[in-house]
Amino acid sequence: MTDRHNPLAPVTAEEILAARDVLTSAGLITGTTRFAYLGLEEPTKDELSDPDRSDRVERRVRVQLQDVSGAPAHDVVVSLTRSAVVSDRALDPAVDGQLPVIEEEFGLVEEILAADERWLAALKERDLDVERVRVAPLTAGSYADEYPEETGRRILRGLAFVQDHDADHAWAHPVDGLVGYVDVISRTVDRVVDLGPVPVPAVSGNFTDPEVTGPLRTTQRPIEITQPQGPSFTLDGHLLEWENWSLGIGFDAREGLVLHRITFDDRGTGRRRPIIHRASIAEMVVPYADPSPVRSWQNYFDTGEYLVGRHANSLELGCDCVGDITYLDAVLADGHGRPTTLRNAICLHEEDYGILWKHTDLWVGSAETRRQRRMVISFFTTIGNYDYGFYWYLYLDGTIEFEAKATGVVFTAAYTGDDRFRSEIAPGLGAPFHQHLFCARLDMAVDGLTNRVVEVDAVRVPVGPDNPRGNAFTLSHTPLTTESQAQRLADSAADRVWHITNPESLNHLGRPVGYALFPEGKPVMLADPSSSVAGRAAFATKHLWVTRSDPAERYPAGDFVNQHPGGAGLPAFTAADRDIDGQSLVVWHTFGLTHAPRPEDWPIMPVDYTGFKLKPFGFFDHNPTLDVPPNAGGGSACGTGGGCHE
Repeated sequence: MTDRHNPLAPVTAEEILAARDVLTSAGLITGTTRFAYLGLEEPTKDELSDPDRSDRVERRVRVQLQDVSGAPAHDVVVSLTRSAVVSDRALDPAVDGQLPVIEEEFGLVEEILAADERWLAALKERDLDVERVRVAPLTAGSYADEYPEETGRRILRGLAFVQDHDADHAWAHPVDGLVGYVDVISRTVDRVVDLGPVPVPAVSGNFTDPEVTGPLRTTQRPIEITQPQGPSFTLDGHLLEWENWSLGIGFDAREGLVLHRITFDDRGTGRRRPIIHRASIAEMVVPYADPSPVRSWQNYFDTGEYLVGRHANSLELGCDCVGDITYLDAVLADGHGRPTTLRNAICLHEEDYGILWKHTDLWVGSAETRRQRRMVISFFTTIGNYDYGFYWYLYLDGTIEFEAKATGVVFTAAYTGDDRFRSEIAPGLGAPFHQHLFCARLDMAVDGLTNRVVEVDAVRVPVGPDNPRGNAFTLSHTPLTTESQAQRLADSAADRVWHITNPESLNHLGRPVGYALFPEGKPVMLADPSSSVAGRAAFATKHLWVTRSDPAERYPAGDFVNQHPGGAGLPAFTAADRDIDGQSLVVWHTFGLTHAPRPEDWPIMPVDYTGFKLKPFGFFDHNPTLDVPPNAGGGSACGTGGGCHE
């Protein structure tokens, strides 16, 4: 297995060390320098589309350097090919925002608050021992009008939780009515907001404690998933081949899984046909609904502020992944620019997915069934209290699906009887309403780089001469030709979908080939449009944005999300209102969950699901699974007269 000829292969340990050497030689590394991010600066579409250049493109990495002494942060691009700094920009935090939270700051907020007299006095008034108080290091957002003194400074906010013993899950015991604002550079406390003592919930959050679980059930018998002949896919380094699919698998400290150059071998045409150049979940934001003075600032950009890839889990066979599993490790840079290897960061497997197609024909006397299966590419990450699974699925019929799985522990508060903005999930324990809003960045290449997006709605036809019985309905097709026009909301009442087509590639019916984006259509950002979080996470106010493809436009909320005042990302990208008809396009899709926590979500939340699908729509000339054999997985015959089913 080798990535020698893959220009999009993830950064290696040797490359991380080489980049550090270049930065050191350039005088950009001191004793107070920390690596907030290091990732591949990917070659452009144009570079990769030229076969004579694709294996000779310059290998580059992007590095974001935070100085914990307060010197300016730097955004640097390093050429590994030439061992040189390509670009170096010192950031102005008042304008650019701050770099992501670095690991050493996680414990720093608690340490600084534990030495502050105001904080200690607030804990004493609540009869709490500071040694038993854990503090969550939470990003501050941007509230310059309210707190002008925070402009340009690196601020985190701290909410407190009581940990009764070393194995106690402190999320069960929130210290409500209290928050600290901490400058992590000067190591000072700007302010302590104390609304007065509120009873600390006494329920247990220890979800594996026998006193909480009761006797474990003994009714489950083993389910064994085996593939005696091994999996059907092959892996060459990070290049995956499965059935008719081919793609590259990347992993980034910020975005986590990145899929490159997704293609499908169309046996009908004999061509390997491109569908997506690059696919990732480029941002997610979690806005909270509680307007309390100690909580109204709560909104977290888990991708841009905390880096979901950096906090990926090391997966365990039989726990996170079941069956015939192949793992890929991830190599990341730590805070000092040293490579660290995360074992089993990416899980690869295929799984049965029920019926692919089936028909029993009474005239012919036949019964035919084929089984669906899918390729699964996934990872899990933990950001504070929540755990998220990111799952990409490829299906035999050409469908591409993404699914996010949200689990872990809901963010807690005391419950005082007010149900307007929080649920009571256990006696005296509340959880604020909130949303989990993800943004997929889909750099499309549907049969080439000349793409168009068309909005398709189901439309009722009124009774009239052409519809005398009133039974008719039809479809409306609206091309989205400019970036301003292509800022759209889903409409489940119209069964709205968006077709990404190629007007220069026609199927055998003479129509443009395409893929259809099927949104779930759940609510977008529910915060007021004038709110700080709506300005900073403008991407989450629409289900769909479409932009011209530009490798510099990678993140929907901008490059530097932490404490950014807003307006970056998609609002800035679309300000020029570029023509997008028949161009190389990026489709940005917002989807997610609106969570009113339930008692059943405590003390640990069963997985909740959200996502979207991309289905071929005229991309193939017929059902591309006609060549799937009967009884492909073993067991009962599924051919003529067999009739097995799920």
